[in-house]
Amino acid sequence: MTRVGSRSLRILTWHVHGNYLYYLSQVPHEFHLVVKPGYPAGYAGKGGALPFGDNVHEIPASSVRDASFDCVLYQHRRNYDQDQFEVLSEAQRRLPRIYLEHDPPQDNPYAQAHWAQDPGLVLVHVTFHNRLMWDNGVTPARVIEHGVLVPEDARYTGELARGLVIVNHLASRGRRLGADVVAALRGDVPLEIIGMEAEAAGGRGEVSNLDVPYFAARHRFLFSPIRWTSLGLAIVEAMTVGLPVVGLATSELASVIRNGHDGFVHNDLPVLRDVMLELIADPGLARSWGDAARRTARERYGIERFVADWSRLLAEVTGS
Repeated sequence: MTRVGSRSLRILTWHVHGNYLYYLSQVPHEFHLVVKPGYPAGYAGKGGALPFGDNVHEIPASSVRDASFDCVLYQHRRNYDQDQFEVLSEAQRRLPRIYLEHDPPQDNPYAQAHWAQDPGLVLVHVTFHNRLMWDNGVTPARVIEHGVLVPEDARYTGELARGLVIVNHLASRGRRLGADVVAALRGDVPLEIIGMEAEAAGGRGEVSNLDVPYFAARHRFLFSPIRWTSLGLAIVEAMTVGLPVVGLATSELASVIRNGHDGFVHNDLPVLRDVMLELIADPGLARSWGDAARRTARERYGIERFVADWSRLLAEVTGS
């Protein structure tokens, strides 16, 4: 196994979730992103609005076999099933390896076996709910909860008497992401929707990653209509800004929000409607819950804890 002492590790990975990759790049190692001509999805490199640092590099897929790395971090089934054999050399496939699973199981909520069955690999889940629901099989499974960074000057004001929904492709992803829930509540509760293709659900559209914290800060609360997902980074980011969160009591969110303290979660839509209307009518209550949400986020999802967790795991798997 590669021993690296105290120097920076050279980690080969892919651009799968931009915001998560940006937060991961706060870990003090060198990240090399596999790219392909034209930067197709999954091979997008470090382009875009996110301010990646000098420790993030691009490497053409055709050059990976000739490069040296200390660890391989898979983040998508395509990386594991295809790129592992088409892009990596045989020696690179024997390097210390981690599979970062961003999602809960999609085919069966409790009985689906994860495809990365390898006792020499570490399977990292982003929530405890996800680790519980996946059948991890022979693969050692860990949880590293989210860590986020938002600009220090992005702070809750809540002057807009409406809630905010942040979901990409809400209309096309349908019931799993709660398109029907939003539609059922928008007649009674003013809700603004942003995200990729939000227009199809009657929303504003996409807001730049760097602008979302400032945009969200003006809304009275964040509403999460999602039935089945990981804990969205947008929720943690909004809490860090200081928004209270209202949502379905499903997936990991049920273990994050304390009702009447930093938000409110429930599975009865009329109950959620009444809570949201109360927050719209009472800005002081919304600010109180939002202050508590920010404390929750800073204590549980601070970037320092996230960096420390990843640093420990990388040191462990590489033997450094």
